[in-house]
Amino acid sequence: MELTREVLDCMKTLRRKIREEQALDIRMSQPDAITAMLSACLASSDEEIRRLGQRLAQFSERPFERGEERAAKVLQPAQPPAAPAGGSVRIYRGQRVYA
Repeated sequence: MELTREVLDCMKTLRRKIREEQALDIRMSQPDAITAMLSACLASSDEEIRRLGQRLAQFSERPFERGEERAAKVLQPAQPPAAPAGGSVRIYRGQRVYA
């Protein structure tokens, strides 16, 4: 996703409103900032926050969905990447490194 001025303005406004309403601090530098903002928008009762969330979802080309569909995706366990055949796996700073 390309971070244009319009996208960044939307994210800044949304971040400020989410912080005021839900006391949730989302940093723009977080790798999952957009996902966290969209999740907070779904939990919000403020219509303007929901509208900004829909706009951000359009910019990021991610679905803005509610209820059971979203819960099913969140509750699915993540599959760890398969180790290459014949290689060893080391852990470096919490990340898997295939040697």
